[in-house]
Amino acid sequence: MTEDSWERARRILAAAGLPPDRLARCRPLDGGTYNTVEELLLTDGTRHVLKVPPPQTAPGLRHERELLLSEAEFYRSAATVDVPAPRVVATGGRHLLMTACPGQVWDGTLTGSEQADLRTELGGLVARLHQVTGPGFGYPSGALGPLAPDWRTAFTTMFDAVLDDARRYRAWLPRPVDEVARTAKAAYDVLDEVTDPRLVHFDLWRGNILVDRTHGTPRIGGLIDGERMFWGDPPADFVSLALLGDIEQDSAFLTGYRNAGGHADFDTAARRRLALYRGYLYLIMLIETVPRAVGDDQAAWTREAVAPQLVAALDDIGRQGAGERVSAH
Repeated sequence: MTEDSWERARRILAAAGLPPDRLARCRPLDGGTYNTVEELLLTDGTRHVLKVPPPQTAPGLRHERELLLSEAEFYRSAATVDVPAPRVVATGGRHLLMTACPGQVWDGTLTGSEQADLRTELGGLVARLHQVTGPGFGYPSGALGPLAPDWRTAFTTMFDAVLDDARRYRAWLPRPVDEVARTAKAAYDVLDEVTDPRLVHFDLWRGNILVDRTHGTPRIGGLIDGERMFWGDPPADFVSLALLGDIEQDSAFLTGYRNAGGHADFDTAARRRLALYRGYLYLIMLIETVPRAVGDDQAAWTREAVAPQLVAALDDIGRQGAGERVSAH
């Protein structure tokens, strides 16, 4: 840890009203691909997490500006429905200081029954998140402009922005950008069914779910890295929750979600909206490899694993749309 990081941590603690001389350790945390993340251990054993964004001149996607504002919004919102997540300690123009959650990243050491129980618990937590409503639709960071009054306006702005990123970075995609845009546009009418802006994390893959074994039985210790959150359509969360897979096959999660009051109906319109959200996330995953300057192996893996999922999402949009047109005649 550099002297600059140590002094920055002390300065931020002081600004938050915490004695800087209580800082016992400052170490980087792995896993982040955009922000710098550090664990701050205080002399009394208290753990905090500090996030600092890259320089404003660093390359990134359009929606990634002011991500920490969105992350703080997610944690404040999660607290209102008692979902385990970091609690905001202090925010500044260029940092977010939060509490640390117990547990370790969900890994492959869990038994099948433990995983099923955790997926059911997770379903209940996500259903509670989806009870939280926002003041409008879109990213609260304002990266793509002010919140929109309707979901179609917000989501089409989000989708168009990431397509602009693809053009700007000349990112490789399995289909031409203009073709992707036409396919998505043909399905935008189904977005009008969404009338309430709900809290969506949009990055709930296992790497952002902490599992706490403190009391023996594994429990979810915290949902972290809420920087991708937006106010939108709850099923958008199903994409990362079943990353590169199909949420309809996750019976344990859906049981917990529905038992906690979540609505998970997979009719034609809902599946078409879900296909749009799948397309959006998989576009991000492919395009971000350029400004992230990932290595050749990571770029190759992303193309191999993600590109087929994007193609499948686009095909589902077109197929379901054709089905609707046939049934209308």
